[in-house]
Amino acid sequence: MDKQGRRERGRKRVRAYLAGELVADTTRPMLVWENPYYPQYYIPSADVRASLMGDGKVLDVVVERAKAPGAARRFPDAADPDLRDTVRLDFAAMDEWLEEDEPIYVHPRDPYSRIDILASSRHVRVEIDGVTVAESRSPRILFETGLPPRYYLPLSDLRLDLLRPSDTQTHCPYKGTAAYWSVEVNGRVHEDLVWIYRTPLPESQKIAGLACFYNEKVDLFVDGVPEPS
Repeated sequence: MDKQGRRERGRKRVRAYLAGELVADTTRPMLVWENPYYPQYYIPSADVRASLMGDGKVLDVVVERAKAPGAARRFPDAADPDLRDTVRLDFAAMDEWLEEDEPIYVHPRDPYSRIDILASSRHVRVEIDGVTVAESRSPRILFETGLPPRYYLPLSDLRLDLLRPSDTQTHCPYKGTAAYWSVEVNGRVHEDLVWIYRTPLPESQKIAGLACFYNEKVDLFVDGVPEPS
């Protein structure tokens, strides 16, 4: 279901901080899906504690020790009257966001997305350029709403001699921070094909220390059947 344009009142307490100072604290955030994949928090103006400086709809967020230029936007002309007295804070411009007392990363979590991580005995094999680089009969399969299944494999089931370290990291609001490897096969390096969550967030602990390949960038077979690219 395409959720773009959807909006609803959230029930979580949401706080944002800049340079250790409270910018906003609300128990009535609006969740607004500006794109189909995840929402943004729109904060009632009365619950913004920082100073908002400037003219027009785009404003600087100012606290005693820092300023985030252009990090706040107002919507006085919004068609939805519930949004006219709200402020959207640039998620990345804030140093810390909390839902209740737990930090969140990258963007607010979609209340309609779910992650299931299931132990499996299915036979998973990964090929790159005709070379088998991983083979396992004990994957953990991660099912995430709207995304293809991801197959997390024990490191002992990978050709570790083909992995090359990478400085790349990515962040997921549901799983945490991932580190990457590239894979060298037949003299060619395939950049950032494999990732691992060494210390995932609590709800994703089942994939801790397991490695996963991009289905769409390798040839992946499950019980001998090719997975769609």
